[in-house]
Amino acid sequence: MTVTSAPAPAVRTPPPWLLTVILTGQFMAILDVSIVNVASPVIRVDLGASGSSLQMIISGYTIAYAMLLIIGARLGGRHGGRRLFLYGLAGFTVASLACGLAVSAGQLIAFRFLQGAGAALMVPQVLSMIQTNFEGASRARALSLYATVSSGAAVVGQVLGGALVSANLFGISWRPVFLVNVPIGLCLLVLGARLLPADGPSRHRALDLPGLVILSLAATLLVVPLVLGHEQDWPLWGWVAMAASVALAGIFVLVERRATAPLVPARVLRAPGVVTSALAIFGSMATYGGFLFTSALHLQGPLGDGPLAAGLAFVPAAVGFAVASLNWRRVPERLQRRMIVTAFAVAGLGYLLISLALSGGGHGQPLLAVAFAVTGLGLGGAFSPVLAVGLAQAAPEDAPDVSGLFVMVTQLGQVVGVATFGTLYLSGGSATATGVALAVTALLTGACALPLLRRR
Repeated sequence: MTVTSAPAPAVRTPPPWLLTVILTGQFMAILDVSIVNVASPVIRVDLGASGSSLQMIISGYTIAYAMLLIIGARLGGRHGGRRLFLYGLAGFTVASLACGLAVSAGQLIAFRFLQGAGAALMVPQVLSMIQTNFEGASRARALSLYATVSSGAAVVGQVLGGALVSANLFGISWRPVFLVNVPIGLCLLVLGARLLPADGPSRHRALDLPGLVILSLAATLLVVPLVLGHEQDWPLWGWVAMAASVALAGIFVLVERRATAPLVPARVLRAPGVVTSALAIFGSMATYGGFLFTSALHLQGPLGDGPLAAGLAFVPAAVGFAVASLNWRRVPERLQRRMIVTAFAVAGLGYLLISLALSGGGHGQPLLAVAFAVTGLGLGGAFSPVLAVGLAQAAPEDAPDVSGLFVMVTQLGQVVGVATFGTLYLSGGSATATGVALAVTALLTGACALPLLRRR
């Protein structure tokens, strides 16, 4: 009798340079969410943009980005992540060039929408390729790097935007904040074509255009009134639009129940931790987006900082986020889920400290730097593990759908945060009041994350 043993399962070896290429693309896309924040006062003067136009320049990119992410993920599942990543990267690079050459606020808003559409094709493929090419500890490290790049890019955007505007390269003022993407994008296109792994078998699933149209309309009818409401003294059409948004959200649920290929399959939503993680990600990114936007306005407005000084003020937040994102797995496994709720409480404390530091009308240093660091530490300690919990139960074949869902709620949360907290601040709310509102939202998000404490 010959005794044989089953061969050990093959360990998946990620292609070399995969993370470098896709995370650099991710970095560029997230960078463009925030790089305009610091440049916005200069853009407003140079193009004669109104307050609402300025918010649309900032939020238009993210609106298109967030609304098309699900369809970008679905297209990646049908035609391959590598192909869609390169297509999206090419569109993003061309749109960045157009933004840098825009001569009016209307043109810049239109090109920002196109730029967001390119990012929506590119970014979902990043999380999908991590899901399908990494496993075990290597996947956990890749997800931590993913979260660090996502948050770090948002703050680096503030700093880089300030540096580029202050340098006034070639006398073209704010335009380098967009043009900087062009050479990087071209290099990534060349490297990606050579280094990214070949696409696997495509999944021939319908695109669910009715669901996409309804979801896009629902989100647009919610965000546009929030962005334009303050400038137009909260007209009746805005309230009607927001009510219609709620109705469309209900219609979307009904349509998706009957769809043969829904945007997010029911089995994905039923997976333990997916819905709760999505809600927690939405809340954390809403506060983060509102924090970045209102802080940039306050530093360059009442406090009189230049773009570079305002950008550098966010460095402690980036450092805190990076430290927490890269080291949260050092916490004993039995405590990791409890750490999520604690981290949201720490973020809330950070927002309260920011409001305290700014309550005297000055910069409130060094307390402000400490408060920014505490806020970043809390958000970093929440976002990465929440993302890991949400992805833990996703099957590899569902990676595009889960990726699209999480990236969509991340960006949609930032849109709602910029619109909501930006409106609160621009409506006459002080930095102190805005900080308190951010803290309350962070604590409520932590309460929503309580179901994640249950182990499955």
